[in-house]
This record gives sequence, C-alpha cells and structure tokens, in this order.
Amino acid sequence: MIASYGKGPSYDNGKAGPCQAQVDPLDAVRTPGDPPWDVYLTGTVFLDIVFTGLGTAPVRGTESWARGMGSSPGGVANMATALARLGLRTSLAAAFGDDHYGEYCWDALEQGEGIDLSPSRRVPGWHSPVTVSMAYEGERTMVSHGHEPPPEAVLVQKGAPDCPPRARAAVASLEPGRRAPWIAQAASNGTRIFADVGWDETGAWDLAGLADLAHCEAFLPNAEEAMRYTGAGCPREAAHALTEHVPLAVVTLGAEGAYAVDRRTGEAAEVPAIEVEALDPTGAGDVFVAGFVTGTLAGWPLADRLAFAGLTAALSVQEFGGSLSAPGWAEIGAWWRKVQSVASQDPAALRRYAFLAGLIPEETAPGWPLRRAVPTIGFGRST
Repeated sequence: MIASYGKGPSYDNGKAGPCQAQVDPLDAVRTPGDPPWDVYLTGTVFLDIVFTGLGTAPVRGTESWARGMGSSPGGVANMATALARLGLRTSLAAAFGDDHYGEYCWDALEQGEGIDLSPSRRVPGWHSPVTVSMAYEGERTMVSHGHEPPPEAVLVQKGAPDCPPRARAAVASLEPGRRAPWIAQAASNGTRIFADVGWDETGAWDLAGLADLAHCEAFLPNAEEAMRYTGAGCPREAAHALTEHVPLAVVTLGAEGAYAVDRRTGEAAEVPAIEVEALDPTGAGDVFVAGFVTGTLAGWPLADRLAFAGLTAALSVQEFGGSLSAPGWAEIGAWWRKVQSVASQDPAALRRYAFLAGLIPEETAPGWPLRRAVPTIGFGRST
C-alpha cells in the first residue's frame, strides 16, 4: 500500500484518483488479444523543481526571487506523463528512492497520471535524484544532484526485468557503444521500438555504435544529431540516409517543424512548426515523441502524425516544467476550438489539423482541465 501525502497533482473537482484521458486514440484498433500496455519505457526519474518568473539569469553573488515555482517528476517521467495524458496505457520501469521525494514522484505518476509502476522498485536508503530548473527569457538553466545508484536501481533503470511486460510499443533512449538487452527482448516479442538519442559526448557519431538501432522501427533524432551521424549536408538528406539503418526516420527541425521518411512505403512528409511564444522548452522533445508514437499506434497517415507531434510539443513549451506542461486532450481541444474560431486563420493550416475534428470531444468533461502544478511538496499531509 502506498501512503498518500496529498503530494500528487491536484484536481479541480477535488476528487482523488488516476488521471483518465478524455480520448482513447487507439479505440478503433483495440482488440481483445492486445497486449496489456500500449507503451513501455524505462529510465531514471528525477524530482524536478522549477522556478519561474525570473526576469534575468541568476547573477553571481546575488539572490534572485522567482515569482512562481512548481514541482513534478522529471527525467523519464516526462515521457511517461506525456504518453498517459494522450490516452495511452503506459507502463514504467524506474527506481524510486524511499525518501520523501521518491514517495512524491511515485504518487504523482501512479495516482495522479494513472501510470503502471508494477515494473518499478523502491530502493531503501537511496536519495532520489533532483533537478532544479530556472526558466527565464524562453531559456532554462538546470542544476542536478544525485547519488550513485545502487546495483538494484541500475538494473531497473537499464530495463530489467530481462523480459519486459507485453506492450504495443516501447520508447528507448539509445546510448553510443552500449546495448540494452531489454530492447532486443521486447522487439522479439512484437513490441515496436521508437528510439531517440542524446548528444554523443565521445564525438564519434558512429551509427555502428548504436547497435540497438537494428531492433527499432523508428528513430527520432534532432537535425544536428541526424547530420552528425550520417555526415549529410542537410537534415532532410540525413533523414533519407538514416532509412538505410531503420525503417522510419523522423528528424526534428526546431522552428522549421519536422521531416520524416518511411522506407517501407517510400513516403516522405514535412510539417512546419506552429508559431508560439515559448516559455520553457523542458520536455518538449519527449512530448513530440509521445505525440508521434500515439499517431503511429493509431494508424494515422505520416503527415498527421508529424502534425500532431508538433502540436503537442508547441502546447508544452507554452507552460513551465517538463511533465507539468505535457498537454492532454483538454488542452488540445481548447487549442483546436480557438483556431477554428479565428476567422483569419489560414485555410491550409485548418486543413492540416482537420483530422482532430473526429477525435476531440465536443464538451470538456467535468473536472477538466486538471490543475496539475503543485507549488510545494507536502501540502495536505495526513496525520
């Protein structure tokens, strides 16, 4: 039994319980024999504390006061939360410290977001990793702290158990020169692997070093990463080159949007970014991947998947924090209704997102949108 300290996201209707998405995007493709989970992922959960409303970057030797703050699970929890809020049944394998921070993150994910944590473990005596993020002028500065994880935490964070739960898809972060055995195991059981990658600190940028790419259905690097790995002169050329190694390549182009190539169908698609005022880019990449995975599992056309991924990422950067800012269907619906109500909208842009019309509920359900941010850990602690 997990003790509840009132630490998870708060609800406008005051009722506790797992967050349920208003829309099941996979409703049309679900069958009785489906895996129990739509998406499985594994990694490290951080406690994120976000300071907002800073006029400038902190100045050495001075004290800065922020006008706002929020706390939420971060790290791999950004991706898990983004997937769950889009209506995907999400299972997460992660290690949680048994300190107050770890309890807060566990409750926020399991009780607040409805994420399955049965593959996760609490590790006695381990201090939860913490990141403090300061957002200002559309940028962010982060400071993190964490103790060396014990062996049992490493096993969970690297994808143990060796036989992960059955899922339609999994999201993996590839590491140069290192295999994650769970990826091959999941792929052999029919799980579709979507992979991203971090910056190659070795400077090698060798695709052969991403051995697990051979088990992946889709690879989603940013433009700089794609060009460095392929030696291509532009992101679009890089996307085509990547399809020699993975069936589906998706390259994010920042303010220009995203470009994708599917080797199996020969299809290519490019969708421009939505212009928004960005407050905090934390977690936007995770939200983009979550949106693309959602559209892929739902069987949408490639261009619709790119458009949906870009939309969810654009909505996320208009709020502060990582998992705090991940949009759900209430936010997507509000955006779509607003776009339709503006007479000056470009008709081509309206057509680009017309596929949303059949997904978004006509009315917002009671209790939505959720008031997700909590400023301080521990309010409402039971005695």
